Amino acid sequence: MVKNHIGTINERHPGHNSYIKSIIQSGEHQQLDFKYEISDSRKIAKTLVAFSNTDGGTLLIGVKDNGNVAGVQSDEEFYMVQAAAGMYCKPEIIFESKRWMVDGKTVLEVTIPKGNKFPYFAQIEPNKWLAYIRVNDENILATPVHLKVWKNKTHDSGILMEYSEKVKKLLEYLESNPSISISGFCKMAFLSRNAAENILADLIYFGLIEAFYSNHHFIYHLKSKS
Repeated sequence: MVKNHIGTINERHPGHNSYIKSIIQSGEHQQLDFKYEISDSRKIAKTLVAFSNTDGGTLLIGVKDNGNVAGVQSDEEFYMVQAAAGMYCKPEIIFESKRWMVDGKTVLEVTIPKGNKFPYFAQIEPNKWLAYIRVNDENILATPVHLKVWKNKTHDSGILMEYSEKVKKLLEYLESNPSISISGFCKMAFLSRNAAENILADLIYFGLIEAFYSNHHFIYHLKSKS
């Protein structure tokens, strides 16, 4: 087993075709991503931080997007992931990985837990760090609202929120409408974008509303009481 402070890789597990194949059959989703190979550690860092910022997840390396097993040189791929986790993720991300033999080919399973030091950023280019979240099978750039929600959670004693006319107006609107965009909230309440973001982040923090990704942007609706 290869092991250091960033990640581990366990020895090859033969005869477990059914385990990996059952995972592959579920298709890519919020907690599963297929990679044919890793040619750029910086690119894979996006997926690592997206999993860490959301619910954790699994990377299957050596598997094509259509689910066909191609196989990889597992040590090389492991060190690429290790470089991504340690050099291009901030904070660094701890992961575990296993090598599996599937139809005579090696698949590297990389497990990334949900983080506890939000937010996690990926270095996209020198001196440029961005946070991502995982939505279905996509890595989506985190919005300023996400960043403010994470910031709220760092306050040990919690935060205070004024039940202002703006907040009241928004909640009343969402009682009779399915959702609202941030630009729609700005127009409705005559707010700057920054002020609207602060209110939305506070309401998400208190569990009153939630963000939903639709048509390439986030909208906001009342959180279900169920």
